[in-house]
Amino acid sequence: MLQESSVMKAILSVFAICACFIVNDCVQAQPGRRGGPTGPRIEPADLTFDLGVGKIESRDLFERLSYQGPEVSRDAYLANLEFVKFIIDKADPRDHKVYFMNTQNHRAHPPYMRLVGIDSRERGAITYMPRLTSPDGTPGLYIIDFQPNDSYSFEDIDRIIKILIRQMPLLKGKIAFHPLRGNVSRYEAEKSKYEDSNVAVYLDSDIYKNISFLPLNIARGFGRLRVYDNELRSSPRDILICPTLPNEMPRVAGVITETRQTPLSHVNLRAIQDKVPNAFIKDARRLKDISSLIGKPVFYEVTSQGYRIRLASAAEIDKHFASLRPVKAQYPKRDLSSKKISALDELQFTDASRYGAKSANLAAMKKFKLEKGVLPSGFVMPFFFYDEFMKHNGLYKAFDQMVKLDQFHTDAEFRAKSLIEFQNRIRSSEMPQWMMEQISSLQKEFPAGTPIRCRSSTNNEDLDGFSGAGLYDSFTHNPSEGHLGKSVKQVFASLWNFRAYEERAFFLIDHKQTAMGVLFHPNFKGELANGVAVTSDVLYQTEGNYYLNLQPGEDLVTNPSAESSPEETLLAWWEKDGQQMIRASDPDKPEKTILDSDQQNQLREALGRIHFNFEKLYGKSQGDPFAMEIEFKITKDGKLVIKQARPWVF
Repeated sequence: MLQESSVMKAILSVFAICACFIVNDCVQAQPGRRGGPTGPRIEPADLTFDLGVGKIESRDLFERLSYQGPEVSRDAYLANLEFVKFIIDKADPRDHKVYFMNTQNHRAHPPYMRLVGIDSRERGAITYMPRLTSPDGTPGLYIIDFQPNDSYSFEDIDRIIKILIRQMPLLKGKIAFHPLRGNVSRYEAEKSKYEDSNVAVYLDSDIYKNISFLPLNIARGFGRLRVYDNELRSSPRDILICPTLPNEMPRVAGVITETRQTPLSHVNLRAIQDKVPNAFIKDARRLKDISSLIGKPVFYEVTSQGYRIRLASAAEIDKHFASLRPVKAQYPKRDLSSKKISALDELQFTDASRYGAKSANLAAMKKFKLEKGVLPSGFVMPFFFYDEFMKHNGLYKAFDQMVKLDQFHTDAEFRAKSLIEFQNRIRSSEMPQWMMEQISSLQKEFPAGTPIRCRSSTNNEDLDGFSGAGLYDSFTHNPSEGHLGKSVKQVFASLWNFRAYEERAFFLIDHKQTAMGVLFHPNFKGELANGVAVTSDVLYQTEGNYYLNLQPGEDLVTNPSAESSPEETLLAWWEKDGQQMIRASDPDKPEKTILDSDQQNQLREALGRIHFNFEKLYGKSQGDPFAMEIEFKITKDGKLVIKQARPWVF
């Protein structure tokens, strides 16, 4: 529940809106301002486009007539929604005519009616809700509502909907009645009539329900449309339809998932980083506009108002990809001056070029005055160790030999197989004796029997503008596995997995200039929950909220299992106990949150400190687009632990 101050603000806002209604009605009732048409009657078929149209034949025409923005006068509920206002003229009882207003130019019914010379009328708005499921089961719902104080019977609504469908055929199967406050009680009294009919109803409480489209990353792209499965070797020129949410994916040209995503999955973080379109589209393969294009070159665009997909030419595709890649090779910072494993507490934010941004950001948070125990204690291996290991075993030269082969560059299957062999060679190579000794000393710093988490920390991930999310791998070293060097080599080898190589190759990042550090801390086992938070609402765009995804148990939000359904919550920045559940993890317990009140308040405090401190460290000014993405968990004893922080890529 929000604090009483927030509730009072909402009540005062309602009073203010009501006052506007009274004032506006009084003004419009003045002589000469209202009381009938002032100009000659214009028939709907004779309207010029600047006034509107009498029939809407296409989605494109609806968009051209619509308005979306803040200038909605007293219709506050329409702010920032895409809508077209309409009037049904009842002057001829045998033929009710529809005026679809050009709402870009005209957003108030009374002056418009005077312009076109009509008086007897029913007036309302058609609003497009792209995320919701229409009655026919496809993405995108059109809702109609009327003046806030109007009250229409079921029979009136049924008649009006039929008239609107006649003049706007694309509404068929995709329209619902939205009762505003004046019509709510009448709707409730006649609810059984609606339930026994084909008239669909949309209530304000349905805003987050029955979603069939979510724009996860707004962008446009070109590529071949393919259906993804575990056997498919995708390429940077593929747009993939994913029946389930994949945990790993190399660079692609676009993503459509039939499983509802969250903006914090690795798939979407990669899409944001790569600037490719990504959306959840329910039953995408069953939609004719998508299924008919599988296997073909397409243009695919995701917007806040829906998606577009069509055939594309080879020339369009080539031009698009040429515009995405940098012109010159890029060389990530790699400082090899640090030659010893250091305690995490000894590092600074500026040590990213020696230990990796993941480790440096975790170390920086140690200075943010967070509650004791919220951050793990551990150690970090610098890039120097990786570089010496590669030189000791001639692995840089082996890489040079591998990439000399033309087939490595022209055949993705051959390239993937070659990289697997190279990774195996890394894992089987010997470490220099001095390195083995330092790692042995590190291993002894942990209590006997402690599983040690070995986490990748490179010089090309978790950066401002490039997250690298999901590119590299981390491993847990169990006491029974012997020397810790075994798991360190596994982390080293992950620098050369297929998805990471493809990402670097696309951005012309010098592969031999990349480097791997390793972050060590005790492994957490049996945790009660895993979560990811962003210090801004990056999905629903509400103000003053953190966006949270949570999973019960050890299932990661960033790499969820196919059966997972992460909880979505908006956590208020300031109000203690202020939070709104969007989607529950357990559909049988829709009101049960994974975090209790104390954990929510503890997380809220930590997120505020993390955001404002990193905002300074990254040199951002107030008002710049900036947010931090934080991975956290609740341990088996109910404690909050923050394990990672990276800048959100806008």
